[in-house]
Amino acid sequence: MAHAFKNCSNLMVTGANRGLGLQIVETLATGGFSPGKIIATARNPDGAKELQKLAGEHQNIHIIKLDVTSQESIESAASEVEQLVQKEGLNCLINNAGINVVANLETVTADKMLENFHTNSVAPLMITKAVLPLLKRAAAKGTGMGIHRAAVINMTSLLGSVELYWGDRANSFKWYPYRTSKSALNMVTRCLAVDLEADGILCMALHPGWVRTDMGGPDAPLSPEESISCVLSVIGGLTEKDHGSFLHYTGEQLPW
Repeated sequence: MAHAFKNCSNLMVTGANRGLGLQIVETLATGGFSPGKIIATARNPDGAKELQKLAGEHQNIHIIKLDVTSQESIESAASEVEQLVQKEGLNCLINNAGINVVANLETVTADKMLENFHTNSVAPLMITKAVLPLLKRAAAKGTGMGIHRAAVINMTSLLGSVELYWGDRANSFKWYPYRTSKSALNMVTRCLAVDLEADGILCMALHPGWVRTDMGGPDAPLSPEESISCVLSVIGGLTEKDHGSFLHYTGEQLPW
């Protein structure tokens, strides 16, 4: 599953203190083919007890403080990442940090919309922009496209698909802030794909499934282990044909 990651020297995942982010770090660290360095970010590293435990057991895990809604924090984290990766650059950025502000037409407010939009749509763009020199540094050393060179993976949601939210599906999850923030993230991904293609940096959006996490809830059909096993398999196999794509955790194409 994670064999392809043996060719990925340095990987960064945001929101690694819990849920899917934590599972990504754990699966890579214990899989036998983990990247040279796993850079795991958390808004409050001191409170991320499970992540701290993992880092104590695996020397290639490096925890960095990052508040994705603070530009100052993003720039500070990018400087720390550069110190860690140095000349090698960054091979894979997984923009995983996200929140779900639940609000329907009756309860939605401008503040709720902006809160969700900032974390789920703006932050991944600003983080990618901050570490872009490191992605370009890694991309300059290879050919083709994929995590062996440089890739930006934006963890999105099927709920952000405009096409799918119609007909029978239109009566479920009436979450204005979350759905629109993920639709915006999908467009951010496409914009990045256009702008970074010449640099050989693969950009794509990936839906991890409905998972039993704090965000997904206890009724979700997938465990974090099941989801991330599939997610990492997809990420590890990405090539030029997947650049600018929106994929299901099974690897299937999803409609925008």
